[in-house]
Amino acid sequence: MIEVEKNIQDCDVLIVGGGIAGLMAAIAAASQGAKVVIAEKANSRRSGSGATGNDHFGCYIPEVHGDIEEFVKELGQSMCKEAVDTKMQRVFAQRSFEVAKDWDEWGIDMRPHGKYEFNGHALPGRLRCFLKYNGENQKPVLTKKALEVGARIDNKTAISEFITKDGKVVGAIGIDISKSVPRVKLYRAKSIITATGIAMRLYPSITPGWMFNLCNCPAGTASGRVAAYKAGATLVNIDVPFTHAGPKYMERCGKATWIGVLEDYTGKAVGPFVEKPSKECGDITGDIWQDVFLEKKANGTAPVYMDCTKTEPEDLEYMKWGFRCEGDTSLLEALETQGMTFNKHMVEFDKYNPNMQGCGIEINERGETDLPGLYCAGDECGNFNLGIAGAAVTGRIAGENAASYVQNVEGVSDEEILNSEVVRNACEFYTQLMERKEGATWKELNVAVQQIMSDYCGIINPRSESMLSAGLNNLELLERRAKASVFCANSHELMRALEFWKWAN
Repeated sequence: MIEVEKNIQDCDVLIVGGGIAGLMAAIAAASQGAKVVIAEKANSRRSGSGATGNDHFGCYIPEVHGDIEEFVKELGQSMCKEAVDTKMQRVFAQRSFEVAKDWDEWGIDMRPHGKYEFNGHALPGRLRCFLKYNGENQKPVLTKKALEVGARIDNKTAISEFITKDGKVVGAIGIDISKSVPRVKLYRAKSIITATGIAMRLYPSITPGWMFNLCNCPAGTASGRVAAYKAGATLVNIDVPFTHAGPKYMERCGKATWIGVLEDYTGKAVGPFVEKPSKECGDITGDIWQDVFLEKKANGTAPVYMDCTKTEPEDLEYMKWGFRCEGDTSLLEALETQGMTFNKHMVEFDKYNPNMQGCGIEINERGETDLPGLYCAGDECGNFNLGIAGAAVTGRIAGENAASYVQNVEGVSDEEILNSEVVRNACEFYTQLMERKEGATWKELNVAVQQIMSDYCGIINPRSESMLSAGLNNLELLERRAKASVFCANSHELMRALEFWKWAN
């Protein structure tokens, strides 16, 4: 039987995920006196989609943008998909500048050129909503701040299930993967904030043979959404996956960092927004008309290139600085290795496979789900998303409200945690996976899920009931076969298998 740690970990607020949203939630809750634990399956100093940096932060500054309603409207017509809740956008806008100012005070440079400047992700002649900043050090800074205010960080700990009693969350099952042999770590919590980020590996990379060549954190596979759903929370917009675009064959975020024009092979701009490079706007075509890449293939006028050959030299330097802030140094190094320079060579762009950013758990303006005690923040939210800034603001909101909620909640006993059906079934299932000596690996399971998702509910327009039903049938068949055949040789493999597997009960 898989080993279960004797001591139950006790906390007021358990935060699942140590990315931007999780760290901001921890800082907010611990600052209000709550006993906070972050469970992070990697290391919070370099985990999540903000692991290596970022250079755009959605932010409303009244003196810059004027009427908040105009700001919210601009977000809805440019970066945010229609399924986003405008109430949540308004709450975000109201709190965004306070977060930006705090980050600046804590040591994340939000004014790298001496003032707040807004460039990129913008339509010509319209409000510019994204603050240009240097986020290279954001994860170490936020980790340090969380520890300073008293939060505890359990790195190398993957949360697999939520425990409920009488319709409320009361704890969670964790897997300690710090050593080769895994151990079950049980948490008693008066509240849980789930912040597990974007689900990237449900669909294959643009280079399927390289599973982790992804533009966001490759660790996410919707496990937090599934745990919340099984516990009783509502999911929304799951049928509206998000897609990104960027350099072909090397998936990277940072569309707005590029200062150039998206053009076809003849040198004609493919979008209607800009015809010459604009530091202030970028080329927003890749944000709001990503099907352009598919349409150009269909009509025979592909490929599409990002052309920076006509960009002014000082703007090219600004762009390369932005890549370093974004954490895209590997892209710069790859181009340099190939002998490519921005002033001489164009870079082919393409649309990537879908992910689950902004497709997930429904929350209200307080970050609450409809399951008492369960909160959600960041890219895992189903009715709001705005990248790093959205994660930071919703993390703060969820942390504040979770800390208030636990003041009037009594925790359950050790026996109620240990004897719960969820814990018993989970331990039996994990033991089966670990005791098998041969069978299919987590990679085979991962590839099979990606193949089905891509074939039956990938970039298909229009989607149909018949295709989605067939895909669901194949997933259910895969589940039955995988349950009987997958084996895990160590804690890493168990963690990877459980990213796709929530079938313990």
